[in-house]
Amino acid sequence: MPFAPSSGRIHYRLEGCSGNPLLVLVHSLGASHGMWDLQMPAFTRYFQVLRVDLRGHGASDAPAGDYTIAQLAGDVLAASGGRPFHYCGLSLGGMIGQYLAARHPDRIQSLILANTSPRVADPSLFETRRTTVLGQGMAAIEAAVMQRFFSDRVRETAAAQSVRAELLAASPVGYAGCCAAIRDMDHRSMLGSITAPTLIVGGDDDQSTPWQGHGSVLAASIPGARTVKLPGAHLSNIERPGSFTAAVLGFLTPDAPEDAGEAMRRAVLGDAHVDHAKSNTTDFTRDFQNLITRYAWGAVWTRPGLSPRTRRLLVLTATAALGRWEEFRLHVRTGLARELEPCDIEEVLLQVAIYAGVPAANTGFQTASEELRG
Repeated sequence: MPFAPSSGRIHYRLEGCSGNPLLVLVHSLGASHGMWDLQMPAFTRYFQVLRVDLRGHGASDAPAGDYTIAQLAGDVLAASGGRPFHYCGLSLGGMIGQYLAARHPDRIQSLILANTSPRVADPSLFETRRTTVLGQGMAAIEAAVMQRFFSDRVRETAAAQSVRAELLAASPVGYAGCCAAIRDMDHRSMLGSITAPTLIVGGDDDQSTPWQGHGSVLAASIPGARTVKLPGAHLSNIERPGSFTAAVLGFLTPDAPEDAGEAMRRAVLGDAHVDHAKSNTTDFTRDFQNLITRYAWGAVWTRPGLSPRTRRLLVLTATAALGRWEEFRLHVRTGLARELEPCDIEEVLLQVAIYAGVPAANTGFQTASEELRG
């Protein structure tokens, strides 16, 4: 279990390819690095991802006393080493992100501030929460916190219940120290100095940091900040995981470069197929081949909203339903050579049988069986 030395040990998890840019994720008050589990499959396709447990949370130590945002920011820097990084923080994580971007601009390449605020509306609420957990333990605030964290439709899901377990497992001493940091925080005067490209994520259904007076202040005060509003309660990355992930990746991964289509086409179909197609290109077909590479593979397949695996399954479904059997066979063959398994093809064709007809599924099973036999 990796730890960074700070004021006590700070636990972190580092995942993904070391050659990719670094993305740091910092959770809300009362959660832990596990709060980001739903984002990890997508984020690690593009980044090496560092998830930090703030002091008093997860597996990090919980020094006694009141904390400051500056101290919490120092913990994040200790875990990240000397590398510059993209930063995404939600709630308390976003408050720390504001401080890092303003006070350590050389380290922050871009900034995502989700469901957060430069100054809470009533700091005394966090003083009350601080004294409550110190006197009565974490269970005393569990119901109220879960009510704010999640809407009714999400509160009983596995992801929400995992956060509930993290909340109850948090150190009252560490939680109280972080409450003091929020109570004493006022970042309004420093927002204008933030120069990193910034995305503000928020929504009016968030009871803790509703858009008006919180996200709206950040958006108006940080030069050039972009905004996204998502429906749902405070932990928007769990309330709307797909939309949150797409918003972050859309901000961090701009339009693919000109050669991205060629690279994606080769990654999906293989060098042999692409080389054969290019060798057969004529003056008559060259513009068509360029169109496919630029738009099908470069503009659509490289979009971060769906994984390449999901796009393979969609192509198989569409080509089977439409009877495009040459294309279906190609994607069965190249998919099985990479991330697909026979059970994936079976599930696609059962779906096709229900929604596009048994004859289409029958031909699909025959075609796929031929490819499986080699």
